[in-house]
Amino acid sequence: MSINIHESAENYLEAILALGETGHPVRSIDVAQHLGFSKPSVSRAMSLLREGGFVAVDAGGFLRLTDDGMEIAQRIYERHLLLTKWLVHLGVSEDVAVQDACRIEHDLSVESFDALREHINRDMGLA
Repeated sequence: MSINIHESAENYLEAILALGETGHPVRSIDVAQHLGFSKPSVSRAMSLLREGGFVAVDAGGFLRLTDDGMEIAQRIYERHLLLTKWLVHLGVSEDVAVQDACRIEHDLSVESFDALREHINRDMGLA
């Protein structure tokens, strides 16, 4: 299933996934700090993501991605990691590569990303 949502929502979902990979439970305040947004902005976004069925919040206030939320977060996070790695491989500084990957990751079609992934993996000897 492919779900289209706004770039800002993709960024929130990606942040929850990335923060969750640390092994610690994720709260809205963690997302706010990670993204550099205000707590009220993140609280509003989490409310909308809950209503949309992308995020669930337990009794302790910890965030969990639903299956739909996880699908989107994983797609965006994979793009982010691969594009960042590739840009660094090309000689771009890590800070710039991370920023550029974040901008690019949302706008690529599945077809273009698949072709880029294949090329990048071959170019970097990963395939």
